[in-house]
This record gives sequence, C-alpha cells and structure tokens, in this order.
Amino acid sequence: MNFFDATILGTIEGLTEFLPISSTGHLILVSTILNIQNHEFLETFEICIQLGAILAIVFLYARKFLSNLLIYKKLTVAFIPTGIIGFLLYKIIKTYLFSPLVVSIALVIGGIALIILDKKISQNRENTIELENISYRHAAFIGLWQSLSVIPGVSRAAATIVGGVFNGLNKKQAMEFSFLLAVPTMLAASGYDLLKTSANFSGQEILLLLTGSAVAFVIAGVAVKLFLNLVEKYGFAFFGYYRIIIGLIFLWLICL
Repeated sequence: MNFFDATILGTIEGLTEFLPISSTGHLILVSTILNIQNHEFLETFEICIQLGAILAIVFLYARKFLSNLLIYKKLTVAFIPTGIIGFLLYKIIKTYLFSPLVVSIALVIGGIALIILDKKISQNRENTIELENISYRHAAFIGLWQSLSVIPGVSRAAATIVGGVFNGLNKKQAMEFSFLLAVPTMLAASGYDLLKTSANFSGQEILLLLTGSAVAFVIAGVAVKLFLNLVEKYGFAFFGYYRIIIGLIFLWLICL
C-alpha cells in the first residue's frame, strides 16, 4: 500500500461510513480493484481509518453529546451486543469474512432489506420521541440489529437504521441514532484491533493510517449532510437498489 492507496481508501471510507451501503465492504472491494496485497495491515487499516469518520460525527454532534448525559447510557446499552459478538468472533471475522464474495452477498441481501424498509417508514413519521428518551429495551434491540454488521458488507449504518425504524423511530431519528451509536462502536472496534496488531506496524504503516483517517474525517463531514439530503429526496430504497447493483456486479466478476 502507498499514500495514493491510503488517500483513495480514506475517501471511500468518508463517503460510505454513514451511508447504509457498508464502508468496510466498499473498502474491501476497492482494495481488490487497486490490487492491494491482502495482509494483516490492510485489514486493520480498513477498520481503523473509520476513527477519522467517527471524529467527524463527534464534531458535528458535539451539542447532542454534551447537552444530555442520558444519551450515553442508551448508547452503551445499544453497543453491548455488538461488543460481545465482535470480541468473541474477532478471529473468525478477520480470517474468513473479509472477502469480496461475502461482501457481495451481504450487499445484495442488505439492499433488499432497505427497499422493504421504505414501506415501513411511512408508519413511523409522526413519532417525535427524543433519542435520549427511547427505552433501554429498544436501545438493546437496535444494538442486536447492529451486531449483524460484524459481517463485512452488511453495513453498520444500515443495520442500526433498520433496527431503529422497526422500533418505531422515524427515518431522521433512526439515522441520528445510527450516527451517535457509531462513536462507541467504532472506537471500541478500532481500539481493540490496534491493541491486537499495532506493535507490528512500521513507521510507514502508521503514517498511512494517519493519512487515511485524516482524509476520512474531512470527507465524512460532507457525506453526512449529503446522506440526509439524499434520504429526504429519494428514501432508503435508492441505497437499496445501489447495493443490489454493486453486489451483483462483483458477484459476476468473481464468477469470471
């Protein structure tokens, strides 16, 4: 991997982290296109540059995090299922699931789920509950949905948004809860992966991580606003069709 690759992957991460199309899945597919050697550093890079995108959310939603400490309790409850599953299955996930085939299949299945989701949203539009006031039971249920995202290609954003909508949140609330839940989830995932692997990194690899993270931070700040506008205009089905098309294209290429 070189700095050009790190910049491209950082851009992809920033654009896709908060869209329901799987940032990790896109990073794996783009890494394959760029013919970047698939070794331990690449897998760690694909996880840890998400920290840059997450910091953009901390910056954009600083008032939400500082205005009501109750939201931290709800986010903690929602994070627990993913934390447990990610910890227990860490080796299996990194060894067997970081592949274009797994990503492509997950993209197609997730795309179908998002198309179905659009029909469900119309039933929840009048819900005005504040995010910090959702019940602990609902927070835990959203967390269970998020745990599906340990499979590359599922998309953490898509999983939490689906979980939020099926717990009565409207699309704006589901998106915002997904944004906020990304912070503890990705901090834990990136921190744990760095703890397991960073001792083996060279100075060059550390600079590559910092480059990718910095690019992801800048791009993510713009992408969040783009996402909100796209959902208002086209709904989640737009992303569902995109996922299905991309997934089928890569399945076709894999077959070839």
